[in-house]
Amino acid sequence: VSAPTRQTALHPDHVQAVLLKPAAIEHAFAGRASTPRRELRAKEKLVCRVTFVPASKVHILISFATHKTVKKTVISLWFLHSHRHFVMQFGGRLASRLIAAERIFAGSYHRFGALSRLGHPSQGRQPFHTEIPSPRRLLQKAVSVGALQQVTGSIKSVYQPSTSRNLRVELVDGQRYEFPLVWLRDNCQCSECFHAGSYSRVHDWERFDPESVAIRECVVADNGNLVDITWHDGHRSQFNAAWLEDRNFTKQNSEQYLEEWYRPKPRLWKKHEFGEVLKSFEFEDVITKDETLQAWIEALIRYGVVMIRNAPLTEQECRKLANRVGFIRKTHYGEEFIVKSKEGTTNVAYLSTPLQMHTDLPYYDYKPGCNLLHCLVQSLSTGGQNLIADAFAVADHMRQEHPEDFRLLSETLVNWTDIGVDEGGEFHSIYRAPVICLDREGKLERINHSVPQRDSFFNVPLERVEPWYRAMARFVRILHQEAVEFKTMPGDILTFSNIRMVHGRTGYTDTEINTRHIVGAYLDWDEIYSRLRVLKGKKSN
Repeated sequence: VSAPTRQTALHPDHVQAVLLKPAAIEHAFAGRASTPRRELRAKEKLVCRVTFVPASKVHILISFATHKTVKKTVISLWFLHSHRHFVMQFGGRLASRLIAAERIFAGSYHRFGALSRLGHPSQGRQPFHTEIPSPRRLLQKAVSVGALQQVTGSIKSVYQPSTSRNLRVELVDGQRYEFPLVWLRDNCQCSECFHAGSYSRVHDWERFDPESVAIRECVVADNGNLVDITWHDGHRSQFNAAWLEDRNFTKQNSEQYLEEWYRPKPRLWKKHEFGEVLKSFEFEDVITKDETLQAWIEALIRYGVVMIRNAPLTEQECRKLANRVGFIRKTHYGEEFIVKSKEGTTNVAYLSTPLQMHTDLPYYDYKPGCNLLHCLVQSLSTGGQNLIADAFAVADHMRQEHPEDFRLLSETLVNWTDIGVDEGGEFHSIYRAPVICLDREGKLERINHSVPQRDSFFNVPLERVEPWYRAMARFVRILHQEAVEFKTMPGDILTFSNIRMVHGRTGYTDTEINTRHIVGAYLDWDEIYSRLRVLKGKKSN
């Protein structure tokens, strides 16, 4: 380029920008009949940007724009220490782009030579290389070593700023991500560090020193599909572009992963929305079709309650359903349990009198997560109605409208207890937890509520007792206001979250020819979430 007007500025990350005016562009493309001058004048400047990256690698992004399109040519230079020369790699399919790139590069050649003396930040400003061949010799060398090829992968460049402990990865679509060096080294995928068959990290953490992790060399390999790192100790790691992109540290990606693969967010509902949120599925479809099984699980997670219809009228169907997901959760009441009116029982659920709204087994540290209640015989009396309410929605209402009551119910430890004898023999269970349990982020995690199982031992400061009772009375009152009432029919399996829903039953009357008969069982949420991930994984593969 004949004497172009240039402005230069050294950016913090050692990026040099060379701005060329339209006259320089016209000169660079002189003789190209396919590029009308009116298009070249459509933009005020051409930007030639030289960026230093690790492993003695320089990317030069040369962009020239018209009013119709923006074309880009990428030139990558690798300093090969063993051969003491550069190899140039061009991205772009058209030979004309190579010619244009050579012409523009020739115009900025002396500027690039000056930049080379700056050195890479990690090298203490030592010379980046000793000499630069002419642009045409670079082209000839590239062709001779087979380096002239189309970049087809998604990684454009990698770079570690001098003041950072992160590796910056730029994709061809413009996305930029940062990955901590210590995380990359810890997650090396080579066979010495990772056992692929068990998806397990196996490198020796007793010898792992986060402070000493450093990169000796880093390049983009396999046509942009791999980041190839040589660490300070000579160990080598390769990371697939898709693998890195899936695990990028952006907030959006983290939220998407947690929603998709960890625990999808629940959709809280009120009484008037029950008809909309209650989904139902055919028992046979859940047992035989993976897509129906997944739909049932997703509805159970989202809404907390789902109905399964037309199950056979035997006592084994809850087990079949549980085995479809994982396995039954056994408690001191056994695996399956029979809910019938029994004289001399130690459990109020086995009475025909009204059963207050509650969650099951609040006296378990890790209580069963999901209830399965299979109706074999329903009472013909006017009673026996199921009651259910979304206690998460009520707790959220308390947080918004009655924050002090919410604080008392979420901070005050309550003693939950159960004493008796059943299939598992004699038992005496005690667990201390608030009525409203929150996770580390303040999100609703578990509801504990059972009037019969709330112990008379209340180990709290004296002045907190009466305020807690007032808060609890408000909570129970709203639960009953939000409770829906319906009656399951023979063949129905009512499935619901035992950590979110509260449930109960109106009183009923048995007769000699009509005895209400329900079979119950439990599932753990760990198994439910696990099965959902397996089903999603099959689809993604």
